[in-house]
Amino acid sequence: MEKILIIDDEASVREVLKDILSDEGYEIFEAPDGIEGLRLMKTEPIDLVFLDIWLPQMGGIDVLKRIREEYPVVSVLIISGHANVDLAVKAIKIGAFDFLEKPLDLTRVLTLSRNALELEKLRKENRSLKTARQSEDRMVGESPGIKQIRDIISQSADSEARVLILGENGTGKELVATALHANSSRRNEPFVEVNCAAIPENLIESELFGHEKGAFTGAATRKKGKFELADGGTIFLDEVADMSLAAQAKVLRAIQEMTFDRIGGTEQISVDVRIISATNKDIQREIEAGRFREDLYFRLNVVPITVPSLKDRIEDLPLLVEHFMKLFTPAGQEPRTISPEGLAEMSRFPWTGNIRELKNFVERITIMTDESEISAETVSSFLGEQKLVRKSPLLEKFGAMKLNEARDEFEQILLQDRLETNGYNISRTAQDLGIYPSNLHSKIKKYGLEIKK
Repeated sequence: MEKILIIDDEASVREVLKDILSDEGYEIFEAPDGIEGLRLMKTEPIDLVFLDIWLPQMGGIDVLKRIREEYPVVSVLIISGHANVDLAVKAIKIGAFDFLEKPLDLTRVLTLSRNALELEKLRKENRSLKTARQSEDRMVGESPGIKQIRDIISQSADSEARVLILGENGTGKELVATALHANSSRRNEPFVEVNCAAIPENLIESELFGHEKGAFTGAATRKKGKFELADGGTIFLDEVADMSLAAQAKVLRAIQEMTFDRIGGTEQISVDVRIISATNKDIQREIEAGRFREDLYFRLNVVPITVPSLKDRIEDLPLLVEHFMKLFTPAGQEPRTISPEGLAEMSRFPWTGNIRELKNFVERITIMTDESEISAETVSSFLGEQKLVRKSPLLEKFGAMKLNEARDEFEQILLQDRLETNGYNISRTAQDLGIYPSNLHSKIKKYGLEIKK
């Protein structure tokens, strides 16, 4: 049961809030002033605070500052009279989630309570994930490439510089982003991840910048976007090159001005976020093909970090295997090992899925075998099964890619081959491919293909 603290010197306001929130299943605590409220927070794990802006003994702004310092994941909703709206706005800039004006709108009370508790849950999950990642998915390795990345993180983590992380799928780009945040002065604030490739194009703007109630069909309540939720912390734009050009334009503006408006809103919202982005695409080729804005690239690419593929840091494989073996060993048991011959077999294997594929392989072999030291024969057998996943040379190249990325890559290779075969004759090539010449021209422009005369 989530616990809500109401700090207000008016008993009638406390009673109204207690009645409506109790009916929703929340456990309610009350305090007539800020000093008593802070004392209660020392003994009870409070999830949300309703805080009157005008309190005896200790003002609401001072109480808010103490809560933000001592309980940074707890959301605070400010209660203000009409005359104190300016103070309420000041409170939001300090870190309050939102404010309610008296007389209270009970529907808005419930909506903001749910949204604020969702943010509090997100903050707790972020801290939990950060702790888990530091212990389980930390960057493992002593190869020159990994040492260089650690040096860059050490130099740039505590700056405000934007970072662009490049690398193939499965190399651990998200671990680099997490390490940058964890070593920065923003470490106790939200770390919000956005997988740009996983969000439909028609929803990306709402996800990033939020929307107002009624902004579009299905927008039943106001929703804060990822940029707003990351205020004070870090936003990680994963697969940033998969965003549409329209979304890129809005992100560029948000980066330049650190302001935006929610969909359907007129209020300019200011945020303070550090931006880290990542992509597995050849960003220069995306720019040349007109699929990624060059001005956005320059904004994002202040500190570039390239994460090497596993084949380029194969000397780290034994350390990675040891790490994953420990990770997948049940509590109370001794971690098993893989024989030197088995590790040699693994070192010769083409890990096209990089660290992610290696991790999955170690988990499977740990579950499916009971040898204390896993032999080379067992490793070979399981690697044979791994190879069956790649049923053709095509899958060797495209097997680790997302569908749209693989489709574009294959289409570009096919078009280039057919153009060369047909002597760069557009009409003949279009006929060969079974498409209209105008369609072929569009694709040539899309991929930036060279037409030789």
